[in-house]
Amino acid sequence: MKKPSLEYMTAIFRGCGLHLPEETYQRFWTLHQLLRARNKELDLTRIRRFEDMVLKHYVDCALVPEMINLPSPLLDIGTGAGFPGIPLKLVRPDLKLVLAEGRGARLDFLEEACRRLGLEDVEIYPHKVAARFERPVKGVITRALESMEHTLERVTPFLPQGGRVIFMKGPAGAEEIKPALTRHGLDFRLDTDLAYNLGHTSHRRRLIVLERISAQGHVIVDKDQPMIKEIASAQNPSFKVWQKLGDGRGVRKHGLSMVSGLKQVREVLRDFPDRCAGILGRGTQELPVDVPPGVTVFRLRPELFRELDFFGVGPPLLLVRVNPLSSWADKDWPLGCTLFIPFQDPANVGAIIRTAVAFGAVRAVMLQEAAHPFHPRSVRASGPAVFRLPLLKGPSIKDLASGQAPLIALAAKGQDVAHYRFPGTFGLVPGVEGPGLPKELQGLKTVSIPMSQDVESLNAALAAGIALYQWMKGRGSEDKPTLIPLG
Repeated sequence: MKKPSLEYMTAIFRGCGLHLPEETYQRFWTLHQLLRARNKELDLTRIRRFEDMVLKHYVDCALVPEMINLPSPLLDIGTGAGFPGIPLKLVRPDLKLVLAEGRGARLDFLEEACRRLGLEDVEIYPHKVAARFERPVKGVITRALESMEHTLERVTPFLPQGGRVIFMKGPAGAEEIKPALTRHGLDFRLDTDLAYNLGHTSHRRRLIVLERISAQGHVIVDKDQPMIKEIASAQNPSFKVWQKLGDGRGVRKHGLSMVSGLKQVREVLRDFPDRCAGILGRGTQELPVDVPPGVTVFRLRPELFRELDFFGVGPPLLLVRVNPLSSWADKDWPLGCTLFIPFQDPANVGAIIRTAVAFGAVRAVMLQEAAHPFHPRSVRASGPAVFRLPLLKGPSIKDLASGQAPLIALAAKGQDVAHYRFPGTFGLVPGVEGPGLPKELQGLKTVSIPMSQDVESLNAALAAGIALYQWMKGRGSEDKPTLIPLG
């Protein structure tokens, strides 16, 4: 018995009349090694002898494009470990493919195989195919799945006129043609019936193709409807990116953040549709939101959705684009309050952004010490206000100095903020949580909030909010946020 190898596998292919590019043989070998490695864990195939695996899995599927023209996009119903879909894609790289598999244990394997093989234009549909199937396909293929009659019943609601159903059967497959057409003869006609062997072996096969001749039941896809993508595996590249959005570093690296909570999601979709990159739903549940044109809906398996639902609020979650912040420069200052934010706690950052919008601050400068304003805990606290306040990137709080406009510091000791008359244009600088103001800023004009001696200090965001409220009360209604060139 020959030892399993790429060379032995290539010889079997060529012995069956399949002369493929060397790169394709290499990819089949990669598929084989992955299948063997994951088979014990996932029970992907009961065929374990090397020559049988090559003949009955790889060659059997790869011969189909030699005998018929494959329609594209093509739906592989009950693909299991990717048969026949993945081998078809390897020999027909231009084929657009949908792999349908309802068994969760197989989905991770399918995602990994597509990724390892570098397959493009392949979608994994993690459900049993039924009348509600919505993808526009021109053909369906099945391999030893169920009777032809039952498959036709499944696909009649969505397969268009002229679409083809390809059945990969054993030698007894011809016996299924008559009962299938007896029941579905008004919708389908026999197009192809080929009996053949796998190369020079005794393994007999039958390839049967039925063509859709009626238009009844054809699902018309509305181009104005949102694009829907299924996320079935934790190995999905997009899902892996979304997992990293739980902290500021991931947000900064990928330029994405997550908005949660139905009220906030609705408001962002309504007021900032251009910032929306996608909506994450749980399974096939209806989304309680209106989806703007161009925004993709991602349906995640429930366990995957839970992993991204950082606050446990349920669907939907909204992916939003995070634009890089422009740098702050100490030159043109708008009339009103420029808020400098040094807070390291994301919840404090979100809270003060929300408060700044409520009380009319004209912009905020995120200092180097501050948490990212699109950290999920920050967005949870700020809500859509984070999109309403102009945000700039600033230096460290230690490097601030009184420049073109006066800086007003907020500290434990200073003039009572309730009695302070703020200038028309100024910057408000709260201290960092805990340490307060650095020594470099101790020469600034300082305001404070009187409080009971029983409490050492207020929450930094709360104190800044009180100062903003006092400023709002004292400013005239005629103030308009216009740029004032200074210096």
